[in-house]
Amino acid sequence: MGEQIKSENKENKKICVIGLGYIGLPTASMLAIQGFNVIGVDINKKRVEEIKNLTFKTTEKDLMTLVKGAISSGNLKVQTKPEKADVYIICVPTPCIEIDGEKKCDLTYLNEAMKNLRPLLEDGNLIIIESTIPPGTTEEIYNLLSENKKIHLAHCPERVLPGNILRELVENDRVIGGVDETSAKMAKEIYESFVVGKIYLTDAKTAEMVKLMENTYRDVNIALANEFAKIAEEIGIDVWEAIKLANQHPRVNILKPGPGVGGHCISIDPWFIIEKSKNAKLIRTARELNDSMPLFVVEKIKKILNNMDNKKNNKKEKEIISIFGITYKGNVDDTRESPAERVVEELIKEGFEVRCYDKYANEFKYPLYDLDSAIENSDMIVILTDHDEYKSFDKEKLTKIASKMKKKVILDTKNIIDRNLWRDVGFKVYVLGDGKNA
Repeated sequence: MGEQIKSENKENKKICVIGLGYIGLPTASMLAIQGFNVIGVDINKKRVEEIKNLTFKTTEKDLMTLVKGAISSGNLKVQTKPEKADVYIICVPTPCIEIDGEKKCDLTYLNEAMKNLRPLLEDGNLIIIESTIPPGTTEEIYNLLSENKKIHLAHCPERVLPGNILRELVENDRVIGGVDETSAKMAKEIYESFVVGKIYLTDAKTAEMVKLMENTYRDVNIALANEFAKIAEEIGIDVWEAIKLANQHPRVNILKPGPGVGGHCISIDPWFIIEKSKNAKLIRTARELNDSMPLFVVEKIKKILNNMDNKKNNKKEKEIISIFGITYKGNVDDTRESPAERVVEELIKEGFEVRCYDKYANEFKYPLYDLDSAIENSDMIVILTDHDEYKSFDKEKLTKIASKMKKKVILDTKNIIDRNLWRDVGFKVYVLGDGKNA
């Protein structure tokens, strides 16, 4: 299995993609459609069978069609164990764990993948790591794997947005960092088969840092917006109006505040910089501020209910909170690192009964309800995710919702509802960051 990828036909080039999650499955399928012989590997037997049978659940547009085409072509096979190949693409999770009070990157899945690959490696093989990792990780892995083999290794971080993965896989620019120039160029030849965006080559450590910088930039910007939201409530202005006006300046682009930051990138990646540097003070402060937002939301919920006119000082029934949206962003099924989990957890600790409604979500730590069950005799609706469904409720639907609730109160942490429409059917409307109606 030689190292000159360009000189071989795609049909003769075997690529083993390890990890068939949000990134691995579409990447494997895309390569198979381009004519490569692809082996897709996932240790989850259930996941493998669902892919084989095309019964996996997804909200990604056209992903099912792409996978079906890849499998039907005979170019994509999925299984639970890797096998010898020319190229290995690693797309395994690298979550964040807490060790001695500090959050760090958990390389368990990546290290296990490398352990399983090691006996299969031959001289000239190329390994591409797509998983997000701390700076220096690619070089450390290369030093370990290249002791007895002449291999090539590159880092090509994924840069796609859940809900729009297929388009962004093709259209987004890519950054590839190799442990040497040859590794970077070999990896580029693989991605050139389907990427129409620009492909930039650099060294491995720079590529690792670029991915972390991109998401840290957004995390810091969101933290600023969240701090503005807190200040707005304190001084009595509507932060959403203020941000809209501030963003009229040609060199200002403040992002939106919210109940916290979730997902597998923005809420995690900054910690990978922090664990490697003593100078990441602003990054740490921003990350801690965003992590604190679920608690801020819970305190706001308590304050709103405590200030209700019909509140009595004597012993009351357990109040019911209806959570609308538990995925980390709108119109996707991804609940990874969702701030909703922390909000629900804290509300339960405070003695509330919590019912979660989200038609996109398939799995969550807490029970999921249908809409009617979630709002039955409820004291308050709290919107935590900006699903289009919640934006599109008409007056008839809202009247029905209001009729089922004990108290007509809503807290919108994403500023997505038509405030006047909800007020028209009798709701008391609160919005995160709106100090004019706090």
